[in-house]
Amino acid sequence: MNTPDAPNLASRVDDYDPQSMTVAQARTFIAGHLKPVDGTMRVPLRSALNRFLAEDILSPVDVPAHINAAMDGYAVRFADLAADGETALVVGTTVLAGSARPEPLSPGQAARIMTGAPIPENADTVVMQEQARRDGDRVWIQPGQHAGQHVRLAGEDLHRGATALRRGHRLRAAELGLIASLGIGEVSVFRPLRVAFFSTGDELASIGQPLADGQIYDSNRYTLFGMLAAEGFDCFDLGVVRDHPVAIENAFEEAARMADVVITSGGVSVGEADFIKPLLARMGEVVFWKIAMKPGRPLAYGRLGTSHFFGLPGNPVAVMVTFYAFVRDALLALAGANPPAVVPRLTVRTTTPLKKAPGRTEFQRGIVSQDAQGAWTVRSTGNQGSGILRSMTEANCFIVLPQDIGSVPAGAEVEVQLFEGLI
Repeated sequence: MNTPDAPNLASRVDDYDPQSMTVAQARTFIAGHLKPVDGTMRVPLRSALNRFLAEDILSPVDVPAHINAAMDGYAVRFADLAADGETALVVGTTVLAGSARPEPLSPGQAARIMTGAPIPENADTVVMQEQARRDGDRVWIQPGQHAGQHVRLAGEDLHRGATALRRGHRLRAAELGLIASLGIGEVSVFRPLRVAFFSTGDELASIGQPLADGQIYDSNRYTLFGMLAAEGFDCFDLGVVRDHPVAIENAFEEAARMADVVITSGGVSVGEADFIKPLLARMGEVVFWKIAMKPGRPLAYGRLGTSHFFGLPGNPVAVMVTFYAFVRDALLALAGANPPAVVPRLTVRTTTPLKKAPGRTEFQRGIVSQDAQGAWTVRSTGNQGSGILRSMTEANCFIVLPQDIGSVPAGAEVEVQLFEGLI
């Protein structure tokens, strides 16, 4: 498990004020206390998908291994080509991909060549077959060719001994292909991050249980599972824990024993039945628990034993917003990501007015689309209540409104953070 490197994290923040910490301050502060998990493992290449490299990958070969053709056509000596008009050459041989390197070309000679095939030693240019006219053993090359065109040099992609991928790089489809092209079948990766989570609240019922008066079904554990599993983390769902100090303390102890990170939803506000913060203060450490944002103001971050702790709000949308605003990046860093993943923001025009009060960063749900002129615009999904989970299924982006601005009129430019690749 991973342990923050200071016994009192809050003491590191000179302007620490849990009542008014900004989104940017909270992100910076969390990021400063994260180290990758201990423990690595060697796995077959296909089992490494979505994992993070625990060591650099060095190329054991030149890629490509030999000079080869980038197009189907004819390998020629550029010096043989006329500056004006067609050039007639004799076709001496045909070279296929996978063939041994052919004999050098004689002056006035060309070789029929396929994409990926090795180029004759003294050939330096490949002419596309569409720019050549063949008749028997002769080929006429059109004018306008350039020396060195359509030729892939040995080691053009990677030289032997060069760093192909660095420690902390996430392995997706392209990375698996790159590593395979080096002939490497196993890689060293960080072990999966272990994340335990549970919901708190007497009003919550699990799926399959009948609803008592005043109860609702717990959705937060399912959205949390979906968000965690999508990133490849090992998930431990501890269910619904009742609003009772002993029950929550027992859940804390169980979660901290099994996980690098503990996440709860609900119980971090200031209500009479909100026990998360005082228990965390007694069993570990509360670093901060309020952020100037909407939705998601009550967000607790701290330490529970040797585990990192995130206490998310209880409202379903606030759970998702705070997870993607803070928790996801922190978990990726703990899992070994280096550099951390950065989700880009785009600037588009809003077609609907956006209501907002200054003094907090807001993450409103929006729908990005193209207008009749092809310009990208965004519109609000409507009611921005933090309990309206349906709005997350309709939206395809967050509209991120900075802390210092107020309401935004239709037609103004705003920043959006797309869900695609995130959620």
